[in-house]
Amino acid sequence: MALIIIAGATATGKSETAVALAHEMDAEIVNADSMQLYQGMDIGTAKLSQEEREGVPHHLIDILKVHQDSSVAQYQELARTCIDQLLQANHPVIVVGGTGLYIKSILDEMNFPDTEPEVRARIFQEAESIGAEALHRRLFDLDPAAALAIPSANLRRVVRALEVIEITGKPYTANLPREASLRYPKARQFALAMDRDSLRVRIDRRVELMWEGGFVEEVKNLVGAGILEGKTARAALGYKQILDFAAGDISELEAKEETKRATRQYARRQETWFSRDQRISWLKPDSPRNHALKILSMVKGA
Repeated sequence: MALIIIAGATATGKSETAVALAHEMDAEIVNADSMQLYQGMDIGTAKLSQEEREGVPHHLIDILKVHQDSSVAQYQELARTCIDQLLQANHPVIVVGGTGLYIKSILDEMNFPDTEPEVRARIFQEAESIGAEALHRRLFDLDPAAALAIPSANLRRVVRALEVIEITGKPYTANLPREASLRYPKARQFALAMDRDSLRVRIDRRVELMWEGGFVEEVKNLVGAGILEGKTARAALGYKQILDFAAGDISELEAKEETKRATRQYARRQETWFSRDQRISWLKPDSPRNHALKILSMVKGA
């Protein structure tokens, strides 16, 4: 049975394309967006509503509370188990999302070293002393590929990457192979391309619509659900900025503009990350329906 990956930068229309393709293939969708794992984080993650999912089953969405932390290793186990069960039941699977390491963890054999609490605690202390941006620059010096995949705002993942580098003496991404997939050798990968100017307009408009749709209220409501205790969720794009606004550190306008800037920056990192994988077929801008038909044609023609 088919396993198809739809990746690409944020705001390129991945989710809508996946739904359109699922209708064509009678497939089910597995989420590969690290923040759509969280319950209540809907507006800021552009999570499709039940209506927008159009009856297509979606998996690995809303499985964590905002105070819980997630990891690539945890996701790998959950995603592979879900995919294997669906394929064994003869259901085609579409994995969709922009979290590059999550997609890599599904397809490729990755080793996840054990944590060293003392090393991790020391790096967190350094972060408090020198700041998240300086720590991220250190990661970039040691492992540029990891720094491209991990935003500076996600301090927990930056610390984890530096921890692994120190423990193993190797880059965090050293065990991310460029060769054919070992786990699912017949998987087909696609990514949606878009020129920078068009993507910038889409991102800015998306952020404006999120604000109009109640994004600030969503984040404030999540404070009661424990988002301040969750290292992963509180670092999400937009959520961090609104939490800073709620704390009185910046104005609401600054929070909105910083969300736009950080999202554009993240999109560039996503593009760079996915461009490194030669297994990916890139699709030019088009409607979700046309993207779906193109993917279907390419899969059948292989």
